[in-house]
Amino acid sequence: MSTIYISEAAHPLLRDFLINEGHTIETVKSAGITYEPVDSHPDIYICSLGINKPVFFGCPEKIGRRYPENIRYNAACTGRFFIHNLKYTDPDLMAAAENAVKINVSQGYTKCNVLIVDENSIITSDEGIYKSCYGELNVLLVKPGHIRLKNFPYGFIGGASGRIGRKIIFNGNLEMHPDHEKIAAFIESRDLELVYFSSYELEDIGSIIELPR
Repeated sequence: MSTIYISEAAHPLLRDFLINEGHTIETVKSAGITYEPVDSHPDIYICSLGINKPVFFGCPEKIGRRYPENIRYNAACTGRFFIHNLKYTDPDLMAAAENAVKINVSQGYTKCNVLIVDENSIITSDEGIYKSCYGELNVLLVKPGHIRLKNFPYGFIGGASGRIGRKIIFNGNLEMHPDHEKIAAFIESRDLELVYFSSYELEDIGSIIELPR
């Protein structure tokens, strides 16, 4: 199976599910590099280059404490498309994704705001990302909020989820989101399995990132 990168803030039920599926867990811990709670978020430090593709590991020494110095690796890459505020993308990450079509957006916390469903399909609550990607990708725009993020008014759908194999997994109860039926239909229409945990609140943990073996 795969190696999965998750925050130390990930719920034990999510962690146990991934282990029981046969995956190896790599836990990202707070190191005082950027502000809490995103300091333990995997999508601050690493970027998947696409479904069933390698993961790019960023250099922590390049990451600053505040925006935009802490978003240089927070791109959303489907494999075919690379979505980010390209003004701030790390040059080495850009080179690693050289074959992907680049889409510039104003939202620097791009991966936080994007759930990658497949190579051509994403879900976001960010209207700017939606407008920039519409016509290039299949994009489902959902209501913002309804996702917990410690010390912030709310978190984001990309940070509360991830694609692992043929499963889209949410850290928490997707039914708490007002657009949960639309989200489920969008995912399942692409022949993917939906997994979530009804016993706890949907929470942004900085994405669930898979490194395939």
